[in-house]
Amino acid sequence: MKRIVILISGRGSNMEAIVQRCAGEGWPAQVAAVIANRADAAGLVWAARQGIATTVVDHKAYPSREAFDAALAEAVDAHRPDLLLLAGFMRVLGAPFVQRYASRMMNIHPSLLPAFPGLHTHRRALEAGCQVAGATVHFVTAELDHGPIVMQAAVPVRPGDDEASLAARVLQAEHVIYPQAVRWFVEDRLEVDGLRVRHLDGASQLLI
Repeated sequence: MKRIVILISGRGSNMEAIVQRCAGEGWPAQVAAVIANRADAAGLVWAARQGIATTVVDHKAYPSREAFDAALAEAVDAHRPDLLLLAGFMRVLGAPFVQRYASRMMNIHPSLLPAFPGLHTHRRALEAGCQVAGATVHFVTAELDHGPIVMQAAVPVRPGDDEASLAARVLQAEHVIYPQAVRWFVEDRLEVDGLRVRHLDGASQLLI
């Protein structure tokens, strides 16, 4: 059984999707802990109700990003994770932290990377006149919102869309592809070759 630790900053809807799929589909894994950098993160309450261990490592309590990263790593390692997931975790992690979990840390980003890394992805997609938007699950590297792409979902940009409506459509897709990518990892179905990630059985890594 592989052990999963999930980092959140807010309500953790992707965390919920992963926990539910893991239990409902009988993955060879368990979500061992949910850790937040904010004590008021709503996802902590939900996770605790599922019997999952929860921890808060408040970034405001540390004098530097390095000190926060060290405390966060200690909290993560206490649960001996095989996989560390960022699920709406709104802190930039330093290179030493990322290297510590190299090849076993995933993130989901609300754009079709490499387009629109960083914040305000939906606004930028609309301003650019994109006809398609989406989300990307990727392995985390030291470069923000980069790293080998595991799976992507493409959704249409519809006439009259604003940031909120587009974000809601993309989030629905996130709830499908993030659990799928995690399942592939815990079932040892992924092969990473540089920036390319292949599914060993040839399953589609694109949802449209």
